[in-house]
Amino acid sequence: MTRFFLVRHGETEWNRVRRIQGVSDIPLNVTGRSQAAALGNILSQHRFDLIVSSPLSRAMETATIVARRLGMPTPLAIPDLIERNYGEAEGSNGQDLDARYPNGAEIPGREPREDVTKRVVRTMADLAVRHPEADIIAVCHGAVIRSVVEYAAPGLHKEPISNCSVHSFSHVAGSLELVAFDDPMEVQSHTLAEEEWVDQNPAEAREEARSAL
Repeated sequence: MTRFFLVRHGETEWNRVRRIQGVSDIPLNVTGRSQAAALGNILSQHRFDLIVSSPLSRAMETATIVARRLGMPTPLAIPDLIERNYGEAEGSNGQDLDARYPNGAEIPGREPREDVTKRVVRTMADLAVRHPEADIIAVCHGAVIRSVVEYAAPGLHKEPISNCSVHSFSHVAGSLELVAFDDPMEVQSHTLAEEEWVDQNPAEAREEARSAL
């Protein structure tokens, strides 16, 4: 069995002002670095075998801060852990989005959710084959984590995915299972930030609202 601990990166300025980031490479802000350091202290109570990350700087810096606290090597960047591409919506806030794409109009260039799920689940399966019996920290993004949660436990969790929150999964015999959303082993981690990913991402908020109808 391989265990995965999916971590959302720390806060950025675009998170703070609710601009859609996607694959735009926005760095952590001071709060985000503080959240990552606090998470490193929490995770240091446990032993991990590997730490990997999305290549975007907000995830890689979070992973690097955590790795230093754990005394682990430099995190391995994995391209398919990158955030969902929001196409022409990137950089927009909710007001911009409503003005440019009213009434739920499709956003040009936005990556389909199913494609996010396929690439991330495939990456986790590949890691499980290469690292059997390992405990792996994977620092990534809100849409990435949500896609894995929905794949492993469809419809069961709509709770917030906060900056530097931890969500655990097991990979056994080719099957991916959700162990804990906001893993109680890291119960302190989800108090590091008060705002959730959907609140910070108006494109996702609008899509979630439509899917609930």
